[in-house]
Amino acid sequence: MLAFCQAKNNMPYERKIRVLTVDDSLFFHRLLQDSLNKINPNIEIIGKAFNAHDALEKIHSLSPDVVTLDVEMPGMSGIELTKVIMNQKPTPIILVSSLNLSVFDALSNGAIDFVQKPDLKNNYTTSAFLSRLASKIVIGSHARLTKKAPIHNSLATERKTEHPNSSKTVSTSTSAHIQPRLKTSLTLNSKIIAIGASTGGTETILEILRQLPTHIPGIVITQHMPAGFTKMYAERLNRICKIEVKEAKNGDVIKPGRALIAPGGLQMKVVKGSSGYSVSCHPGNNVSGHCPSVDVLFSSMAEQAGSNGIGIILTGMGRDGANGMLQMHKAGAYTIGQDKNSCVVYGMPMEAYKLGAVSVQSPCSNIPSVLINYLNTL
Repeated sequence: MLAFCQAKNNMPYERKIRVLTVDDSLFFHRLLQDSLNKINPNIEIIGKAFNAHDALEKIHSLSPDVVTLDVEMPGMSGIELTKVIMNQKPTPIILVSSLNLSVFDALSNGAIDFVQKPDLKNNYTTSAFLSRLASKIVIGSHARLTKKAPIHNSLATERKTEHPNSSKTVSTSTSAHIQPRLKTSLTLNSKIIAIGASTGGTETILEILRQLPTHIPGIVITQHMPAGFTKMYAERLNRICKIEVKEAKNGDVIKPGRALIAPGGLQMKVVKGSSGYSVSCHPGNNVSGHCPSVDVLFSSMAEQAGSNGIGIILTGMGRDGANGMLQMHKAGAYTIGQDKNSCVVYGMPMEAYKLGAVSVQSPCSNIPSVLINYLNTL
């Protein structure tokens, strides 16, 4: 499988970002051709393809920096085409998708991110779509490709059970698939794990959650994602992971063996009550550019959980979550940042690290071991 890591710096490209658009609609090609360069003058559409065969020829001949790819096309689907591109000529791919579960299959095969197609029923306009796509293209242009061990879905068929300012880097010597055993302790019931991610986070979160035991402390997650997709994403994780994973609803209880994912379009906070912790999910303004926002989740963790909190910040462009993680760190929480070499984009973890908010840095594959080893010290 392929993963993406950020290029040498976070500065905008000085040269043009060369983009190939792949879609079976001439209207859609014209829309992108006429609009993207006006939104960002650094974006240059160097070609368009109407099917998989055409796309592969032009990827080889034009060597684009980024490919935008419609998930649903006649003949070879976007999922299959993603596989072929990643095998033949790995290139950052931004998926363009309606509300469709197939987008996660394409992400698991190497696509870097996705943008939802305009949906007037949900007041998601064409201008909002184009703005988001332009932003994702810029993010994709900051990525380079590197080999990564594949994530096996062997767990998908298993029966689920009910139920200080300096940072250090953790050695990668522990195998990602041979985790230390998590002790059973009443102390763990008071702990909460909060995870924040953006670009590249869907597969990174999966890689972490699928390695966790069923009695892991309760988990709350903010992954930047549109409304509707978060429910499908949670259901996908729930099928693969041993723990329960669900899209959060207002008032849901945070408990061991359960992961709650912030609903797209809502801000999620942790709330402490007389009987334990739960989540609050309500509409709100963008914070750090996002709704849901990692900063909102982490800040509530600092306020409500204090030293009982554990924060994990993963791959993503920008700085959402950095300030919130600093608040958690100051409140006595243990904080983990994904390291540069395993990130899709080393933006959010880097910003948290620069603030001194990260207790320890670790490759994604080793984060479950780091987490369990820490819990075993409690």
